[in-house]
Formats: sequence, structure tokens, C-alpha cells
Amino acid sequence: MTLKEHFQKNIILAYPVVIGQLGHIMVSVADTVMVGRVGVIPLAAATFAGTFYHILMMFGIGVSYAVTPLVAAAKPDDQSRLMHYLQNGLLLNFLLSVGLTAIALGASQFLMFFGQEVPVAEAAESYLIIVSSSLIPLMVFQTYRQFSEGKSDTFNPMVVSIVSNLVNVGLNYVLIYGALGFPELGLNGAAWATLISRVVMALMMIWMIRKHLTGFKFEFEWAQAKRMIKIGFPSGLQYVFEVGAFATAAIMAGWISAEAIAAHQIAINLAAISFMCATGLAAASTVRIGNQMGLKDLPNLKLAGYTSFITVAIFMSFAALTFILLREPLAALYVKDTGVQTVAAGLLVIAAAFQISDGLQAVGLGVLRGLTDVKVPTLITFVAYWLLAIPGGYVLGFVFDLGVDGIWYGLSGGLTVAAILHMYRFSNLIKKVRFN
Repeated sequence: MTLKEHFQKNIILAYPVVIGQLGHIMVSVADTVMVGRVGVIPLAAATFAGTFYHILMMFGIGVSYAVTPLVAAAKPDDQSRLMHYLQNGLLLNFLLSVGLTAIALGASQFLMFFGQEVPVAEAAESYLIIVSSSLIPLMVFQTYRQFSEGKSDTFNPMVVSIVSNLVNVGLNYVLIYGALGFPELGLNGAAWATLISRVVMALMMIWMIRKHLTGFKFEFEWAQAKRMIKIGFPSGLQYVFEVGAFATAAIMAGWISAEAIAAHQIAINLAAISFMCATGLAAASTVRIGNQMGLKDLPNLKLAGYTSFITVAIFMSFAALTFILLREPLAALYVKDTGVQTVAAGLLVIAAAFQISDGLQAVGLGVLRGLTDVKVPTLITFVAYWLLAIPGGYVLGFVFDLGVDGIWYGLSGGLTVAAILHMYRFSNLIKKVRFN
């Protein structure tokens, strides 16, 4: 394949995945924008509850990624093996989702102990209880989605994500504001809308994929399940370390004020859009690398990896420019409070500075996952975020008194370190790849 063909392949495979990834985050974006119109306290509560929910959600999504490289490397006509991957993946992900939901329900009882303002913690409790239940249908959807993407079918998951987002926005309007005769539920209305839309999403995905399958039955095979756990668990931890760092940053912002955490939520919500696009490109790069591993094609494996890095760097450059030029109107979309808008606009400038690093580290994880290399990247993410970003953000924010800006400077440094180390890891590994 030529260099041009690699870029074309990246884009063709990635754009439906990107739209699908946006489906996850746009639920949060729609909730944040529409809840922000209710007031600063509900917005801060959604942010605080979201710190717990999104850690669990991204861990689950990361674990579900184990299905993709295995399916991508399998022979397309080996129906029995493909069904084993789907069946075992579905069982593991369902059990995981039940466990994650239980953790969220337990955490909801201890929100008063995290140093937040009392009205924020009280409002966050019921929101977290409702929205955490959506993890179960989400993980069912993820299993079928990763199976589909492993077979290079990225279109069906994209369609399902678009439809479910439209359902979520419509339900938000009805349930948050009390339209069409429904009760006005405020913040909790957003949680119910998320839960219902994700049930719809799971049912649609099952219907679209299962009608094309033959030989599906629930048949547990420990060897396959163990292989998925070895890939999926570290992948989930990678997301926990990164998303957990940003969640911890939100909690630290809450120590400053409700306005600070609201501004943090606006900026992180917008930065999460570009990040989820990057993870879509990363998922496509996992498929590309997995395919080349299956074909035992080393030259194209290298090109698939390097062109993935270049593709995400170009995309994230445009995202950075958007954050800089439109920072004030973007912040104004979320909340009417001018003080919160000003702080959020400043955070978007910092977010612009780390966009390329964020994209490169995301794709770095993707290409390494395609090589089934997950343990060292997991260690890298832990060091970058928990030994560098969070301590650095605390020192800059509270010791040097830079406030929420200082917290974000620390996050920016951690992302940059992670990006450099993931690319270095990929460059070293492909030098050692040998096919018999």
C-alpha cells in the first residue's frame, strides 16, 4: 500500500468510529448544556457525579476493546472462533457492567465526604444512582460494537450512536424542563434520558448485528475469556488512569468553589469531544494494526501506525484552533453566569495547548493495543497522570495559588509525557516484530 492509501484507509475506517465515540460523549455534552440552563448548582452536581460515573464507564469501554484486536486478527471465514469471541466478550462485559453499577451505587452513599458544597453533593447522589444503571446496556452495546468494528464494519455502530443521541436530546428536553405534560425533573431528568437512550442503543445494536450471525449461543470458554481479560483489563486501567486524573482534577476544582468546578466541567466537556474523536482514530488504528499482524505484513504495519499518528495530530491541531478562536461563545453555550464563562474560556486556551499531545497518546494506546501490548502502556499512563499530572496540578493550583488554571497545567504536562513515551514504545516494538 502507498502512503496515500494508508491515509485513505485510516479516514474511511475511522470516521464512523469517531462518530460512534462522539455518541458516548455527546450524551454528556447534551446533558451538560441542558442542565447548565437550570443553574450552576445542578451543573456542578452533574460534574461531581460524572467524575465517578465516567471513570467506571471508561474502564468498561477499555475492557470491551479486547474484542476488537482478536476479531481483527482472526480469519474472516472462521465463524466458530468469531462466535467464541463474541459470546465470551458479551458474558464478561455483562458481568463487569453489573459490578461497575454496584460500585457506583455504593459510591453514591459517600459523596458528602469529598469536600464539595453540600447542595452539590446532595443533588449529585440521586443523579449518580440513576445514570450508573445505564452502564449495563452500554456494555452490551459495546460488546457488539467492538465485534462489528473488529470485522471492519464501523457503519452500523455509527448509525446506532446517532439515533440514540437524538433520542437522548429529545428525552432531555421533555424530562429536564417538563415539556409535553411530563413532570419537570431537572438534573434527574438528564439521568433518566441517558438510561433510556442507552437501552434503545443496546437493543438496536443487538438487532442490527445478530441478524447477520450464525451459530451464536452462550458457550463459555475459559481460554478465550482469559485472553480477553489479559488485553481488556490493562486497557481499562489505561482509561481509568487518564479519566481518573481528570475526575480528580474536577474534585480539586470543587475545593475552590462551585463556580470553579462548573467552569472545569464546561472546558473538560469540550475537550472530551476532541478526545473521543482521537479515541475513535485510536480504535481504527487498533483494527489496522491487528489486520496487518494477521497478514504478517511488517512494512504496512509500520505505515499503518505512523500514518495514524500523523492523522490524529492534524485533526487535533484543528481542534486546538477551534478552542482558541471560539472559546468565549463556546463557554456561553453552557451557562449564563459570566464569571463561570470567563474562567472556562481561559481553561479552553490551556486545553488547546495539550490537544496534539492528547491525540497522540490516545492513538499510541491504540496502535500498541493492536500489537496486544498493554502492560507497559498501562504503567506509562499511571506514571504520567498519577505521579506527574495530579501532584503537579495540586502544587501549581494550591501551593503556587494558580487555582483551577494550575490544575490544568499539571494535566497538560502529564498528557505530553504520555504521548512521547507511547510513540517511543511503538517505535521500539516494531523493530522487534518478526514473522515466521
